[in-house]
Amino acid sequence: MELPEELAFIANARKPQRTTSARMDGRLCVITGATSGVGYETAKEFARGGASLIMVCRSGEKAARVCQELTKEYDTACEIVLADFARLAEVREAAQTISDMADRIDVLINNVGVHRTRRTLTEDGIEMVFCVNHLASFLLTRLLLDRLKSSAPSRIIQVNSQGHRFGGLDLNDINWERRPYHGLWSYGASKVAQLHTVRELSKRLFGSDVTINAMHPGAVKTGIGMDNGPIYRWYRRNIINRFLKDARIGGKAIYYLAAAPEVARVSGRYFNLTIEESPAPYVMKPDVSQPVWRISEELTGLSGMA
Repeated sequence: MELPEELAFIANARKPQRTTSARMDGRLCVITGATSGVGYETAKEFARGGASLIMVCRSGEKAARVCQELTKEYDTACEIVLADFARLAEVREAAQTISDMADRIDVLINNVGVHRTRRTLTEDGIEMVFCVNHLASFLLTRLLLDRLKSSAPSRIIQVNSQGHRFGGLDLNDINWERRPYHGLWSYGASKVAQLHTVRELSKRLFGSDVTINAMHPGAVKTGIGMDNGPIYRWYRRNIINRFLKDARIGGKAIYYLAAAPEVARVSGRYFNLTIEESPAPYVMKPDVSQPVWRISEELTGLSGMA
């Protein structure tokens, strides 16, 4: 029996995933959060495919180890740019550094993500999860957009999540000041906002030969959330992780979306790994996308930027 559309993601996760033999020789990929989990596996896939890498990471020590590994194993060029995505000023600095060091960007992969069980504000006074998962990638993408356009054809991939189906987005209460904070809803809110800006940016990029898509990297084992309290960490290690798959499936899916010729013109879509599907209905409301775009611009200081 065929599942209703809102539950199709369950079946899609079990379908055979698409792959590609296309290589990325001579291409440059910028990837955030490449030292562990899906980001690390993605970096390996791109290095294996011949791409050069710029890894935007918080830990210089971890990034150096990954770069050394990839250079040794795949003889790829690998550069490191340091930035804490909880600090938007550092994201701006990272974008400027990347623009100065790279005369082209073929692929931008926004992979950094966090999950918090308790409400935390950044130094800028923004709820942590919304800032790191949505605003930082929004800001980095916008600041690198001119380079992506001049490098076209180029692709942007937002690592999203089926967690967007938790909902939680309230544009009148981004910082959860009026509502009880719940980690799943906060996480969902950040992913819903990201999907709205993917749809909006796709429209604005029409005709530029720059595409942007969002994808769920699979129910995989990562380190996300492991900086929460001991109870959550125990639950994650001993209960949740038993049902999760290897993060390599996410890395392979991202590589497919970035390299496969058959998706070169596809933009503004949502993928469950490599299977296109419809996100939650509230993500499809066009009257919400522009308000999300406006508040994202305001919070990142991009208001008025073309």
